[in-house]
Amino acid sequence: MAEKSRYNYRVEPQDVDFTLRATIPSLGGAILNTAGIDAHGKGFGVDALNADNHSWVLSRMAVEFDYQPVQYTDYEVATWISDYGGVLSTRNFTLTDTASGREFGRAVTQWAMIDLQSRSAMDLSWVGDAHADAVVDAAPPTDKPRKIREVNPSETVEHRVVYSDIDFNRHVNTMRYIEMMLDMLPVETLTRESPVRLDIHFLKECRFGQTLTVGCEQREHSALFEISVDGGPAAVRASIEWK
Repeated sequence: MAEKSRYNYRVEPQDVDFTLRATIPSLGGAILNTAGIDAHGKGFGVDALNADNHSWVLSRMAVEFDYQPVQYTDYEVATWISDYGGVLSTRNFTLTDTASGREFGRAVTQWAMIDLQSRSAMDLSWVGDAHADAVVDAAPPTDKPRKIREVNPSETVEHRVVYSDIDFNRHVNTMRYIEMMLDMLPVETLTRESPVRLDIHFLKECRFGQTLTVGCEQREHSALFEISVDGGPAAVRASIEWK
């Protein structure tokens, strides 16, 4: 049975906002970067899958931050795979302040493998068989991503997908979606110093040149979001809750 892998990071100046605390997208980016590095090191990263015209795509993600560390904080991201399902694989994370030893964040992500030509999901059973030794006997550190079933936006904005939005899978990068959502909220909400949880669920890919409609439903201590593409059904739903 495998053990958790651990990677070191620092909150750099480009990772903070004007409060000098790390932003949600910068911490989320470190989490997803860790997933890629760890999968690559274990032999089933995107580079290995691309040889067979396959790739990993993020299907659902939940992140929790008790607080957002300040600039130049050193922190460790631990990651482990807890299961391979038929369609989704669960990868987990904890974030710990190196100096104090205090855990300040955790995440649970669920990944699908797609065929890059058909863009359809593939059976993961062979990955579980081939890489069973990568599974760690440890439960996810928090609740798995929650489904957001209905959003009633009170405000919408449009966004045309451009070059800087696109990742290596040629669809919109996860953190760009999150940035679009956060940009709809009041600054006072975004800079409050309180624990936060974000859940995001991807229903459909968004590609270069398409026009996205980003809708926001603000509540007292939370906000719900829905992103649709070219006037169609929801492609992404998310929720952000401050505790």
